[in-house]
Amino acid sequence: MSTDRDTASMSLPSQQKDRLLRHRGFQLFWIGESASKLGTAVTTVAMPMVAVNALHAGSFAVSALSAAVWLPWLVLGLPAGAWVDRLPHRPLMIICDLVSAGLLLSVPVAYALHLLTIQYLLIAAAGIGAVSVFFSTACQVLIPAVVAREDIPEANAKFQGAESTAQLAGPSLGGLLTQWLGAVSGLLLNGLTFLVSAVCLARLRPEETQRSTAGPRPRHNLTKEIGAGLRFLFTNPYLRPLTIYTAVANLAAGGFEAIVILFLLRDVGAAPGAVGVMIGITSAGGLVGALVTTRLARRFGTARGTLLSEFVAMPFALIIPLTTHGYGLTFFLVGGLVINAGTVVSSILTMGFRQTYCPPELLGRVTSASRFLAFGTLPIGAFLAGAIASSWTIHAAVWISCITLSLSGLILLASPLRSHRDFPTETAPAT
Repeated sequence: MSTDRDTASMSLPSQQKDRLLRHRGFQLFWIGESASKLGTAVTTVAMPMVAVNALHAGSFAVSALSAAVWLPWLVLGLPAGAWVDRLPHRPLMIICDLVSAGLLLSVPVAYALHLLTIQYLLIAAAGIGAVSVFFSTACQVLIPAVVAREDIPEANAKFQGAESTAQLAGPSLGGLLTQWLGAVSGLLLNGLTFLVSAVCLARLRPEETQRSTAGPRPRHNLTKEIGAGLRFLFTNPYLRPLTIYTAVANLAAGGFEAIVILFLLRDVGAAPGAVGVMIGITSAGGLVGALVTTRLARRFGTARGTLLSEFVAMPFALIIPLTTHGYGLTFFLVGGLVINAGTVVSSILTMGFRQTYCPPELLGRVTSASRFLAFGTLPIGAFLAGAIASSWTIHAAVWISCITLSLSGLILLASPLRSHRDFPTETAPAT
């Protein structure tokens, strides 16, 4: 992600990097986020399995469930940034955690009362997605307020490492809980992890979350504030292609993620416990990516490291549709491992770049605008994959998603990244 701060932090001595682990504010923030990510990872397996096993939902209903989580980005993604820039970030995130916990804990209650339907799951998923829009945007803005600027890349790497670890353990745990106790128990665990996150955020002291701006930002018309974030995003030669690339890649990823459970359960014939374990194993690639990012950026540069991670990793998507039962599961495991590693490397680098490159007063709006476009394609991809799977076959939908993902990196060749070693090293002016 990079700027001087990024490239400088790539060579920090280990004792300087370890100071984050002794930073009370970062510790609480990191522990809370890690707990929340673990529960979310469990839900990625448990929620579709509730639909498939408990409600006997079809292909389109399962893909719609995946889309419902991301659909709020299309509705709330743009205004969320302006609101986040106006509101105190930590209290907002605590409220989001509590709402998410309540929605998830309501699912086991509805199931116990024999009131659970696919419509109820869709509403719960959409509600969780809605509060996630505000939570994740505020989280990106809060990181530079909790840690020093030179520590931002290392903080992002640790957050991504925790998320990858959660994705490694969560799906496996979700699959095993589904097989042993039923899918609803996984949602119960997820609800409790959001409560842990809320407690950790509540224990942050005010001085540990000081904003980097000199004072409160004057409020203008909401449309004008949103326009300022969009204008900065689309007139910048670095942020514009990165956002477009992410949107296209997520279109493919959203389609794949919406049907991967069906693909492994029905086409490949894997058991629910094995599905969770396989998805968890592929998530180990993300942990590897988080561990090697700083070394990769130090050797090749932050911009070149981003390109390298995409062009090496994304073509491995083409082997995933070759997955079959038995030894053929290797195709899924290898493809998923490499893709997740490359995705996390580019995510850490570009995330830190945006956090240090954007003017602080625009960061919330630029973050939400980029995620509105990037995450907004996830539900579109999910609906398209569900339609293809229903009209043709699940396997055809997997092939189309994987081919699109493998080619998406070509967009980055039309950006300045191809001729620079590192991202810009100065914060851009708020014009």
